[in-house]
Amino acid sequence: MTEPVTRTLDVPGAVLTYDVRPGPSGSPVLLLIGSPMGAAGFGTLATYFPDRTVVTYDPRGAERSRRTDGATETTPEEHADDLSRLIDAVGAGPVDVFASSGGAVNALVLVGRHPEQVRTLVAHEPPAIAALPDRETALAASRHVHEVYQRSGMGAGMAEFIRLVGHRGPVPADYTEQPGPDPAAFGLPTEDDGSRDDVLLGQNMISCTHHEHDFDALRAASTRIVVVVGAGSTGQLARRGGEAVAERIGTAPVEFPGDHGGFMGGEYGQTGEPEAFAAALRTVLADAGDRVPAQG
Repeated sequence: MTEPVTRTLDVPGAVLTYDVRPGPSGSPVLLLIGSPMGAAGFGTLATYFPDRTVVTYDPRGAERSRRTDGATETTPEEHADDLSRLIDAVGAGPVDVFASSGGAVNALVLVGRHPEQVRTLVAHEPPAIAALPDRETALAASRHVHEVYQRSGMGAGMAEFIRLVGHRGPVPADYTEQPGPDPAAFGLPTEDDGSRDDVLLGQNMISCTHHEHDFDALRAASTRIVVVVGAGSTGQLARRGGEAVAERIGTAPVEFPGDHGGFMGGEYGQTGEPEAFAAALRTVLADAGDRVPAQG
């Protein structure tokens, strides 16, 4: 695969950094996105698509993309606007998008607003907590993670985040009253360094999980939307969010190999089943090959 070319893009309130891995012409550009995980998390997955031009980016406030507005929260609408501007900057629409986790939340907002820019969206385990049957307790648990972070710092907040995302099944009413995990058990710092600028726990946690999706717009979109969930994520919050989104738009979720990080090949210390995951993704994208690209 050709070495990536790194570029920057000025958008309202931020300067985004993105990478383009040029491939043969003839297939739609493939955009691989997460949130707040940046381009570095898709290095392995990108190598399985040498026949595509692959674009990755760092969301605003994450890694190489810096905020210029001083805001302490980023909304899915802002992320979706960034993605729309990125697609325009690449000059490649309509594109295919693989979006994972918070990136899937943002990509769903993009498709609801600009379906003409996306041919196929593969939305991998969006944590759409507001769509769950147990939304009230699940939303309270999400707020709890943010509140612990604000009160006690990154180690305590991240430990609570790990506890929540690993929880299987509906979130019980007494979840926030249960004792919090020891950060040291996860190799996290036990001392509070005083910072409160973490992109996950501070800027995106509430706005992402609490977002109310426009399911009418998604059902009406010309974009082909495929919701995928991890075989190893049964009962976990992000998989349940994906299942809820699929139900609301009238489709069935497609199960992919691995868990929430199934596409990763050692990035950030996480290793899933990237080869099998990429093969499943390629199959889903190929299924769209005979479709007419979205025109709005």
